[in-house]
Amino acid sequence: MGRLDGKVAVITGGARGQGRSHALTLSREGAKVVVSDICETIPSVIYPLATEDDLAETVRRVEEQGGQCIGIKADARSTEEMNAVAARAVGEFGRIDIVVANAGIATANLWDEVDDQVWDETIDTNLSGVWRSIRPCIPHLIEAGGGAIVITASSAALRGQLGLVPYSAAKAGVYGLMKTLSVELGPHSVRVNTISPGATATPMLHAQTFVDLFVGHEDATLEEMEFPAGATQLLPVPWLEPQDQSNAVLFLVSDEGRGITGIDLPVDAGTVNQPPGIPPMAAERIAELSAERAAAS
Repeated sequence: MGRLDGKVAVITGGARGQGRSHALTLSREGAKVVVSDICETIPSVIYPLATEDDLAETVRRVEEQGGQCIGIKADARSTEEMNAVAARAVGEFGRIDIVVANAGIATANLWDEVDDQVWDETIDTNLSGVWRSIRPCIPHLIEAGGGAIVITASSAALRGQLGLVPYSAAKAGVYGLMKTLSVELGPHSVRVNTISPGATATPMLHAQTFVDLFVGHEDATLEEMEFPAGATQLLPVPWLEPQDQSNAVLFLVSDEGRGITGIDLPVDAGTVNQPPGIPPMAAERIAELSAERAAAS
């Protein structure tokens, strides 16, 4: 018996990364899943987005482990397309019990490089798109007698980070959306929460542009990225895995989280709780380099 037997989950941004991991995890626990993804480029995004082949691979992998999955090419920014996703889920599987609003993009621009296109495309995807993904599902959650919504927020909304002005603004807006929806939907037994991932090993984080930003020069390697990425966290890891985020989602949507609504669950290896000043990991490295320099002089 799975923890989600008989449930139907709608997951946006499900073609790869965290979304694919969520689909596989919820399916293993018995849920039927409907995954959507834009599967197109967005002009302001500086790394390759998922493709229709990626979406098909998510479906294949869910089915390979014995689950049921529908993959739908749909843009979270489009009310019409997200309405169609909800309608397809109910038409094929009869109900909706879980919504994981995971679709999101990131850009890397300092404030004076953020033009209207960068701002609008990020806000439209990461905030408005979250709302447009959730809204058509809510009546079905209520009709089902209750359910759970989990929105992917970010530690970047809780702690200032360079180059993420529209991204952080959108993710902060997601908190307000979650808080208000939890109040309005609580009487209907619909629980609404967010998770706030820290650095997580996805095609977004490991895109060459972001690797170069972490390391400080072009054509940097993942090996070079490990130290600066790890220095942002309290736990001794450079980044988390998508499964770490999926474990949190599973907890929040299952009966184990039945008493939890209106909260944010950071899954960030301690990023948000990093004390001010030089991170301990970086301080150790500075001390080692100082000692090596002193010994050599």
